[in-house]
Amino acid sequence: MAKNLKVTQKKSRIGEKPKARETLRSLGLKKIGQSVIRPDNPQNRGYVQTVRHLVTVEEID
Repeated sequence: MAKNLKVTQKKSRIGEKPKARETLRSLGLKKIGQSVIRPDNPQNRGYVQTVRHLVTVEEID
């Protein structure tokens, strides 16, 4: 398993349900094209699963 996940927002949060908007905020994403590096753990995997239609994910070491 990778040590970190690079999460990049690809679509807007406008028009999304509040849970998806809050999940993006919890990941630290504020605008399209922004990327964050998060530890690869079950909590962050769950966040990514919730907003999988709005982000892309890369596993990095």
